[in-house]
Amino acid sequence: MKSGIHPSYRPVVFRDKVGGLAFLTRSTATGASTVEWEDGTTYPVVDVEISSASHPFYTGQSRVLDTAGRVEQFRRRYGDRH
Repeated sequence: MKSGIHPSYRPVVFRDKVGGLAFLTRSTATGASTVEWEDGTTYPVVDVEISSASHPFYTGQSRVLDTAGRVEQFRRRYGDRH
């Protein structure tokens, strides 16, 4: 590998804002804030919007879509042709 062209690969904490899940891994991502981890060491934090702790597929919670509005829009546009 060429020296000086690769980003630093170091331990980083990824934290889900909604689900409350946090895990320590190695990454090239950088975070603006830091957190003290369970081992007493301070690591940079990268906040993520969604993870397995908050994703509907993994949690079993489904979201309600406005299907009635879409059906009515389709009928207005194309009518009830048979």
